Amino acid sequence: MMEILRMDRDRLLRYVAQQLHHTLPDDFDPRPDLDAHLDEALARLQVCINAVRPWRENQFDPLHSTQYCSFLYFLAHTIWRRTGSTDTPTRLFLLNKALNGIDLFYEIEMPPIFFIGHSVGIVFAKATYGNYLVVYQNSTVGKNHGAAPVLGEGVVMYAGTAIIGGCQVGDGTVLAQGTSLVNTATPGHCTVYPGQSGQVVFKPTRRDPLQDIFRR
Repeated sequence: MMEILRMDRDRLLRYVAQQLHHTLPDDFDPRPDLDAHLDEALARLQVCINAVRPWRENQFDPLHSTQYCSFLYFLAHTIWRRTGSTDTPTRLFLLNKALNGIDLFYEIEMPPIFFIGHSVGIVFAKATYGNYLVVYQNSTVGKNHGAAPVLGEGVVMYAGTAIIGGCQVGDGTVLAQGTSLVNTATPGHCTVYPGQSGQVVFKPTRRDPLQDIFRR
């Protein structure tokens, strides 16, 4: 069972409920939804935490902003998936945006294991995401004329990158800082750099960055 640092389960439930009330001060009571689905959300979070190498296994710190950001997503998505209701998930989505500056809607199917380096300025569209995804600040995954990207396993998006439209991003693709893919496929197991005239350049990845991030 995962240890919750600084508080127990009931206090965590109250903590989230109080944050929702202060952020969105209406008369809605999210506590029944939170209580019914908190354990499943924590179990999903535990899988993610235990895969991230810099984090201690089986420990969740609600004051660790990246862990808490992921927790709010898992909680919102779990409630929406189990109930079909949007009331509490919408509030959790807005809370996550207010606290962490991330646009991660509860209907998006994130992979079981992902790592957010810094959450500020990240935008996720309803795309397809492979496991062991890594995303850093000011990065965007977006649609273009209704076409959504498909990201393979082990994709890394460094700061200020974008994957837009009908992109087929192969396994092990690393986007160097400031690189944008628009309706472009990658061969996988490569690093993508900005090129001339809006084109991109594919080069072999010298060192797999995932080995520093995940336990695999």
